[in-house]
Amino acid sequence: MTDVVFYSALLACYLLIVFTQMLVVVLENRQPVKTVAWLLVLFFLPVIGLVIYFFFGRNRKREHFVSRACALQLARRSAVRFFQGGFPDLPEEYEPLIRLFKRQSGAFPYANNKVRMFVSGAEMLDNLLRDIAAARHHVHVETYIIEDDIMGRAIQEALIKKAKEGVNVRLIYDDVGCWSVSQRFFKKMKHEGVEVAAFLPVRFPKLTSKVDFRNHRKIVVIDGVIGYVGGMNFADRYVSADKNMDVAWRDTHMRMIGNGVAGLQRAFLSDWNVAAGQTITDNVYYPDEQEVLKTKEEDHEPSLSNSALVQIVTSIPTAPWPDIMQGMILAILRAKKYCYLQTPYFMPTERMLFALQTAALSGVDVRLMLPQYADNRFLTWASRSYLKDVMRAGGRVYLYQKGFIHAKTLVCDDTMASCGSTNIDFRSFERNFEVNAFVYDEHFALGMKESFQKDMGYCKMLNLEMWEARSIWRRIAESLVRLLSPLL
Repeated sequence: MTDVVFYSALLACYLLIVFTQMLVVVLENRQPVKTVAWLLVLFFLPVIGLVIYFFFGRNRKREHFVSRACALQLARRSAVRFFQGGFPDLPEEYEPLIRLFKRQSGAFPYANNKVRMFVSGAEMLDNLLRDIAAARHHVHVETYIIEDDIMGRAIQEALIKKAKEGVNVRLIYDDVGCWSVSQRFFKKMKHEGVEVAAFLPVRFPKLTSKVDFRNHRKIVVIDGVIGYVGGMNFADRYVSADKNMDVAWRDTHMRMIGNGVAGLQRAFLSDWNVAAGQTITDNVYYPDEQEVLKTKEEDHEPSLSNSALVQIVTSIPTAPWPDIMQGMILAILRAKKYCYLQTPYFMPTERMLFALQTAALSGVDVRLMLPQYADNRFLTWASRSYLKDVMRAGGRVYLYQKGFIHAKTLVCDDTMASCGSTNIDFRSFERNFEVNAFVYDEHFALGMKESFQKDMGYCKMLNLEMWEARSIWRRIAESLVRLLSPLL
């Protein structure tokens, strides 16, 4: 009898905790789809649901990462660099988008940038290693993943060599993204003079405040005048076939020389303040116009454009607005002819899905490309559940079949293109630190459009009739996983 009373009291306490937490979730007034998803987790997963919510679900919008003094100084430095370069002529059709980014996060539109796009990991790595070898003052590297493999060790050795030459070398890696990498890999760099910092390390007892905010950015800044940004991490799967696929991952990255690198520098140094606790705002990290022009003249690498207008846009999970998502939505809704998107995962927010549907229904040629299979079965199922919504509005969906496409790109109307780290999913839009370059240039946009059309040759195009004919069990599985897509 005593045991019955004890277990009944224990059950009552647990139910009280669960229903209290469910009430907290409701009162937070999140998007209804996210609220419902968390309520389902809390109700149907006893104990485990509470643990999951404790780690991943709590709303921490009030948390601040970068010190205000550092953020102000970095904003001033990038503003000075912008004014030194002169006021660029803004393309009329994208003035609202450019103003949006500038107002939200101080993302200035920098003119006269030399830009190049890579769709080959091997080619990108070759160029990056050459640029690092030529560095004179500093090399800043930020990545979600750097593996202890051939590609990762090539980057490691290049950074160590420059550190021994007296160049300032700093590396930020995401702690969760590199969980599988031995600390010996990073200690070797530290021992040889490379400054290394893990972004928001996940350790008890502070795990719950950090595990869900990950740094997904991929940034390299060399001497303040050469920058890299895009979707590629540092791992062998980007340059050679891995054990699960016959070909290397297909991704998109870009190299830039010009004033726009100041935007990447600002993003890196902000994250360095978070990861290493150091505030670096020296002028030397923002070289003057003459140094930029000299580097452009000395550089003989091919490019898509020598005079591109570029905005470097970042987003953080605690900002009042989802900067990159809002910008992508505005670009899609302002497109007049076409809008092509590539993403490895497609779990759009309601606002993003509505924008794609609206554009397609208005007659814009909306095309979405994602992999035949993602690198995670649940993510594949969740992505599939949204495809009917796009096709029903007239959008075209392509499944890439030549391996795994990891690119995160957007191109509209031969005039604007975006390349960066942001997936079209809840995590990238709302819970990750992300960075995208928005390029307002015809030559670059045409190059990205041509790349998209080439990738179409390796795709299977879906149609609504064929899609609705798939098995009922498959549709049930996709719909069930879709309920949890805001949490994946």
